[in-house]
Amino acid sequence: QVQLVESGGGLVQAGDSLNLACVLSGGPFSGYVMAWFRQAPGGDREFVASISWTPGTKYYADAVKGRFTVTRDSAKNTLFLQMNTLQSEDTAVYYCAASPGPARLVAGSFRYWGQGTQVIVSS
Repeated sequence: QVQLVESGGGLVQAGDSLNLACVLSGGPFSGYVMAWFRQAPGGDREFVASISWTPGTKYYADAVKGRFTVTRDSAKNTLFLQMNTLQSEDTAVYYCAASPGPARLVAGSFRYWGQGTQVIVSS
């Protein structure tokens, strides 16, 4: 059973940085696509960034390009989201998600989900 556990959220000031982590278990994860989504209060769950476990192809939402970086540590089965220059609009619950194969960059395409970690950016 695949399990995802996020950490690293918190309360920060606008312009600050945070690094979210997602530890995966139940692999192997070769062929998987991993992603970060976020959901603001009253909003839909929206795509943030994705990375294929191999070979590491990345995609980003326009809203975070140039500020967020997604990486993975295959040896530690951990996915990261480095978030720089945070803005109040980035306030949301951030979720780690996994798909066993190629996936469209929408929430419904991902089978496995973490419990989420809250990020609050005060302006």
